[in-house]
Amino acid sequence: MSPLSTSADFKSLLNYLYNLQRLGIKVGLQHTHALLDRCDNPQKRFQSIHIAGTNGKGSTCALIASILWESGLKVGLYTSPHLIHFNERIRVNDQHISDDEIVQFVKKHKNDIDRIESTFFETTTVMAFHHFASQNVDVAVIETGLGGRLDSTNVLKPDITVITPIALDHREILGQDILTIAGEKGGILKENIPLILAPQETVVREYILQITGENSVPVHSVNSPQNIRLLEHGTEFDYKNKSYKTPLLGEHQALNTVVGIEVAKSFAPGLKKSVINSGLQKVKWPGRLQRMSQEYPLYYDVAHNAHGLKSILETIDNVFHQKPVGLFVMKGDKEIDLVVQTLENQFHKLILTGSKELGLLSGADLAQQLSNHGLKHFIVIDSLREALDQISGLAKKTGRPTLIFGSHYIAKEVFDKFGFLF
Repeated sequence: MSPLSTSADFKSLLNYLYNLQRLGIKVGLQHTHALLDRCDNPQKRFQSIHIAGTNGKGSTCALIASILWESGLKVGLYTSPHLIHFNERIRVNDQHISDDEIVQFVKKHKNDIDRIESTFFETTTVMAFHHFASQNVDVAVIETGLGGRLDSTNVLKPDITVITPIALDHREILGQDILTIAGEKGGILKENIPLILAPQETVVREYILQITGENSVPVHSVNSPQNIRLLEHGTEFDYKNKSYKTPLLGEHQALNTVVGIEVAKSFAPGLKKSVINSGLQKVKWPGRLQRMSQEYPLYYDVAHNAHGLKSILETIDNVFHQKPVGLFVMKGDKEIDLVVQTLENQFHKLILTGSKELGLLSGADLAQQLSNHGLKHFIVIDSLREALDQISGLAKKTGRPTLIFGSHYIAKEVFDKFGFLF
């Protein structure tokens, strides 16, 4: 990856992109189609794999891309949000889109963006598709941003669709119950385009299968992995009488991995197990139970909804068999009631902090909201930097598993604190 530009031109245009968030989330595809038309419809010039779901989308995308790249294909990958740099969202064979390419795209299409009133995500999606077409990728792996049916990425006519586990999240936008949310996720399905379906709750699975039946969608249902062995630095498991290993930690990552394997095999029939294993070993997906210290078991995870938090806490318990020390941050738009049920009595010690400058609740506001919903045992440290110092000290002192979690937004501060070069 080339060094990131510090030019005033790049920074100015990046700020322009971020400011498009003021337009909010315009659920619908008309703005995306309009901007794609102005860019000569690049989405029609590459094959694609389209992924929706509540949890595991990003990990599954990264796994698919890594396997297919290892097989010799040129692979685009579009995910969101980013951890440190905007450029992370758009990559080809793990090379991030360059600053110059971002500048050129925005300069060329700024008038179109303004006239159409494209949002940040709509514009970023079109930029990604333009980049993949210009790079002549063999396939692009595309993660939905929010939902599926009305998500900007749903302008695609993919070769394969994928649905990862569905749970309650973003209820204020996607719907108040699990089946309404499943319907939104299932909105990416296209007639005669095969679906790779991850294991789901029974009611969700039946509902998705009803949709596929009504729309002539071939379905390949993925079975769960077996004999999962959780290690401090990854996960081993068996699947279809073969053993696999991923550097991603957790039973949920074993599940994401088997979904990734099935998608890759569906797109590229005849993949050898050695290629799959090699691709799995090379996957890079920071911020997912990522170990931040070689000296003591301190991890960072971006999980922020109840389903994701439950998975990482179960993983910590299964690996270490003791309650962790935790440092939790959160945005204000998350489902506090569901989160509280997941956090209660799960920690040896839980620190709450935040940063309004980073788009998070302050520590005091987070404490108030969690307390209002019944969480009783926690410590509040207003300064994020001080909280990171405290959690590091506790990890060294207690030797307990330690977890920093709750948001992508603190990635830079966490990586800077622990000397992780991104």
